[in-house]
Amino acid sequence: MAESEPGGEIARSELRASYDDRDRVVELLRVSAGDGRLTAEELDERLERAMTARTYGELARLVADLPAEGAVASPATATAAKEVARIDVRSGHVQRVDRWVVPQQMDVKVTSGHVKLDFTQAVITQPSLKLDIDVRSGYVTLVTKPGIVVDADDVAIRSGHVKVRAPWGSDVPVQLRIEVTGKVGSGHFLAGPRHRTFWEWLTRKPKPYAIAPR
Repeated sequence: MAESEPGGEIARSELRASYDDRDRVVELLRVSAGDGRLTAEELDERLERAMTARTYGELARLVADLPAEGAVASPATATAAKEVARIDVRSGHVQRVDRWVVPQQMDVKVTSGHVKLDFTQAVITQPSLKLDIDVRSGYVTLVTKPGIVVDADDVAIRSGHVKVRAPWGSDVPVQLRIEVTGKVGSGHFLAGPRHRTFWEWLTRKPKPYAIAPR
């Protein structure tokens, strides 16, 4: 039986976790292992526990000793957007997930590694984002949803790859327009909706972009 706080409310740590909550922890564990923070044995053990976790508390304990970036259900601490945010990745992984506040401009440089910007739950306070990228080798991935338009026509491509997917059509009201400039060397720039998780596929849930924007 879940313990309750005074007043009869269930403690947050005892609330039931969702498929998305488990998936976020699994992703953080894998990134941490890739950064050398977890051994292969620790990763296998924590992944198994994450897939069978029932509550937020059980998931939180699996990532308690890892950096807070991308932590479970981390709320945005402010609603004011920065003017400029800069990300410089030479080797490794950086991600902005959950309720992060979208700035007015972002400068992203990737020498080798992966930058993931997930806009599905992001706090959007202005109609446009200027995103300047310099991808020498590695990936910059944008996870979008209906209402987010990505314009990458001004990106210079050498031997790399640029792909933008917006399968929901042009009749969806625009919530955020992302204007992408810069260059892609031998790396990749990808933008589009997230793929269904294994659990969503198994339970035949609709594709993420088939759900109306919130």
